Amino acid sequence: MMKSIIAIIILLSGCATTTKNSDSNVSRLQLLLLPTFMAQSMSEKAYKESLKIARDNKKLNVDEKLLSRIKSISYKVIEQTSVFRDDSINWNWEINLEESDEVNAYCMPGGKIMVFSGLVEKMNATDDEIAAILGHEIAHALREHGRERMSTALVQQIGILGFAMYLSDTDSSGISKQGIMQGVALGTTLFFALPNSREQEREADRIGLELSARAGYNPMAAVSLWRKMSELSDTKIPEFLSTHPSNESRIEDLQKQAKEIKYLYLDARK
Repeated sequence: MMKSIIAIIILLSGCATTTKNSDSNVSRLQLLLLPTFMAQSMSEKAYKESLKIARDNKKLNVDEKLLSRIKSISYKVIEQTSVFRDDSINWNWEINLEESDEVNAYCMPGGKIMVFSGLVEKMNATDDEIAAILGHEIAHALREHGRERMSTALVQQIGILGFAMYLSDTDSSGISKQGIMQGVALGTTLFFALPNSREQEREADRIGLELSARAGYNPMAAVSLWRKMSELSDTKIPEFLSTHPSNESRIEDLQKQAKEIKYLYLDARK
């Protein structure tokens, strides 16, 4: 009985929204059982491993001019993140560029950004379009979508009751720390291997547009960006699109919201 009560408390306390409401109007409650520090720690470890591989292959930050351009845009967008989270400005942000034909970019929990050169070069991306990409990926980190997916995987692996037993130091159910770590490992795998949900993508679109607009970048660039992505996918589906589905309805949604928040862009440009 006590374990069930603990489980209910955990479930209720694990439901929260990670960002403040704003012009984007994103306020959905999220299942966030996994502690923030744990999600960030695992992500940082994976990020460092990725950097090591790129560095060993002499692919890390080779194009200093492009890296400088990406960093300049990134920091302008990052400056706007406090609109959504007060703590984000103190994150240990890091921006790196990997020389690769891969059309992709990501931002891990805690602000670890990687951009692949192919994303910029293959689409001849403008600064506004790069800002749209960065805004979208940073939005995933602000909303802690990775942590949310890890938490969901953890529940699927051991269940809320098992999680409660672990916290209460009871092993009568046979749920061990090893079982917990297996669940966390599964969550980590899901973070890197599986796409975000439709709702998470919608949230990243909306927050990403607001971030780029507040940073002084034209939000309509998100529309031209996705059209370029669609054209590029006629021959081969870019990695970015494999986890970020692009379609006409999505482009229409982006176009509509870009018009709604254009005033933020105009204010920033004054």
